[in-house]
Formats: sequence, structure tokens, C-alpha cells
Amino acid sequence: MRKLKTDYLDLVLIHQCLSDYYGAYHALESLYDEGKIRTIGVSNFSAERMADIATFNRIAPAVNQVETHLFWQQYNLHEWMVKYNIQHEAWGPLAQHRLKEVLENPVVKQIADAHGKTPAQVALRQHIQRGIVVIPKSVHKERMKQNMDIFDFKLTDNEMEQLKMLDENKSMWAEYDDPMIVQYAMAEE
Repeated sequence: MRKLKTDYLDLVLIHQCLSDYYGAYHALESLYDEGKIRTIGVSNFSAERMADIATFNRIAPAVNQVETHLFWQQYNLHEWMVKYNIQHEAWGPLAQHRLKEVLENPVVKQIADAHGKTPAQVALRQHIQRGIVVIPKSVHKERMKQNMDIFDFKLTDNEMEQLKMLDENKSMWAEYDDPMIVQYAMAEE
């Protein structure tokens, strides 16, 4: 924190529920008690792990940052986050490696045209209307502006349902419940 020239951090996330994540979470609770961090969060926690950490610790996570995009909309996990009052935060909300599929999808394009918006704006708006915080990545100033320009229109219930139908209920990165992923993630270089 000295290098950041601050006495506290607003939010600290545990990146994966691997290794001793309970020990890490308890350490974050101690830092919270000391006033060194203001909010504790998790990232990539399944509904089961998130419910476990929220139920059996003094401080429930404020946020769960998980892969969420039109092709993996995380409806079941989202319901559990709402139940535990944990903010759903989408990383990869535009499905980075499948961005072209989002931008060229006929359903998304049709909805975008109806609102005078880009397909990316429609994808981001769908998350916002579901109560999901989005973190779109861009290094281009114009796209950054477009990513912010999603609050002057609303998708209809029918459009939301059409977008829901694009859900493949599958990660574009990995099968997180596959033991091989744990071995890979925990392997020493």
C-alpha cells in the first residue's frame, strides 16, 4: 500500500477458489478489521463456493467477479448472488475471444439497429438491465465512449428474452469444475 501511496484499498478480491482460499479470506477479514481494506470480494467462485464463503465467514463478499457474457449468462449463479446480496460483476462482458460472434450475431444486430446502437452496446446493456456490473476492456477512446453510452435506451422484455436464448451456459475459457484446471492453475513453473 505504501507504493500506492494510500492507507487502505477499496476492494480486494480472491481471484480463484483454489488452494487455501479460506485462509486467504480470513486474512482479508483481518485486514478489513484493521481498516486496511474497505470491501472484500471474490472472483470466479461458483454458486456453491460463493454460498459457502458467504455463510461460514463473518463478512460476506460484496462482489463476485465472474465470466459473464451473452454466451454464458450465469443465470443460476446470479440468482444465488442476489439471494446473498453479493454484487455480480462481469469480466469479459463482450466475450473477448468470441467478440466477432457477438458483433455479427443477427439477433444482436437487429436489436442494435432498432435502438440505433452498436451490438456491443446491446450486450453491455443486457447485463446492466440484469443488475450486473460490467468491466468492458478497450484501449480505444471511441470504444470507451461507446461502452459508456448505454444508459439512454432500454431493452424490451422481448429483446431481453431473445438475448437470453443466446446463452450456451458454458465458459469460453475452461471447464471450472474440471480437476485438470486445478492441477494446471496450481502447477509450479
